[in-house]
Amino acid sequence: MSWRQLLANNHVRRHVTSREEVDNLRSVIERDLKDAALPGLSADRLFATAYNAALQLSKMAIACAGYRVAFGPGHHQIPFEAVKLVALGKNGRKLADYFDTCRRKRNIVDYDKANVTSDTEANELLQKAEEFRQLVENWIRQHYASLAP
Repeated sequence: MSWRQLLANNHVRRHVTSREEVDNLRSVIERDLKDAALPGLSADRLFATAYNAALQLSKMAIACAGYRVAFGPGHHQIPFEAVKLVALGKNGRKLADYFDTCRRKRNIVDYDKANVTSDTEANELLQKAEEFRQLVENWIRQHYASLAP
């Protein structure tokens, strides 16, 4: 998939981000990562909350690259496809694929069943979301210094 294809399919739109928008996303990401680390949280809630942090990180990188994901069918899937077009390297693409796999389970956790994830799965997702945050923030520092924290 390319930006051109995503634009043609109305999955993304061109977008000029702002420091305020990026900082607002950072606030959501920080909240979700802190909440996911709360002791006593169920594995399902930890999983869903860490997943949301990864989703918001993808949206932040996409915004810095000059796009916004359109709302509609696939609004959770498209960010993990589009973020692979951002120059985050091989590890960024691997993490995007991992988060897309988690997306399917998060859907079940939020809408269909309880006790779907294990503590191991949930903690792994939290660790990968933290790793992704470092990757995205380093990329922003290198390419969009005015938007860096």
